[in-house]
Amino acid sequence: MKNIVYYVAISLDGFISGENGDSSGFKAKGNGVDKYLSDLAAFDTVIMGRNTYEFGYKFGLKPGQAAYPHMKHFIFSDSLTFVEQDEKVKVLPIQLEEVEKIRAQSKTDVYLCGGGQFAGWLLDNHKVDVLKIKLNPLILGKGVRLFGDSKQSFQTELIESAVYEDGLQIMTYKIIY
Repeated sequence: MKNIVYYVAISLDGFISGENGDSSGFKAKGNGVDKYLSDLAAFDTVIMGRNTYEFGYKFGLKPGQAAYPHMKHFIFSDSLTFVEQDEKVKVLPIQLEEVEKIRAQSKTDVYLCGGGQFAGWLLDNHKVDVLKIKLNPLILGKGVRLFGDSKQSFQTELIESAVYEDGLQIMTYKIIY
């Protein structure tokens, strides 16, 4: 069975975005960002919650459009609908069975894109296998936490780490349940 990989940018104080979804302080270019984009090419499937999908609207994503053209998209929401949608975009109910179907059918590991609340729900249900964080050298003070409101405690095992210019680091951890 394929892994669910939560690959996400984070501040030093544990936020994946600042207040009101502000991501302006995160690194947007450089070798670390190039590595991230290169890594995304290896995934054929992405899962996310509604808020993460709609966050893409700030960057020109149109409702129903695939954010990553080479990937099948599964957006978990009990209320999201589109007038038109790309054939690669599916909206599914927030159910663990749906997550397991995707994992079983994917040809590659599954990319969990953003979403503190959705990621926290998956973590609480032992569905996040790998955490890849792009640690950005900034402190936000408040915003969206890495795992939303989750209060669960788990150990991790560092698998890989790399440091890039301007202090950006990418670290890969296996989550131990």
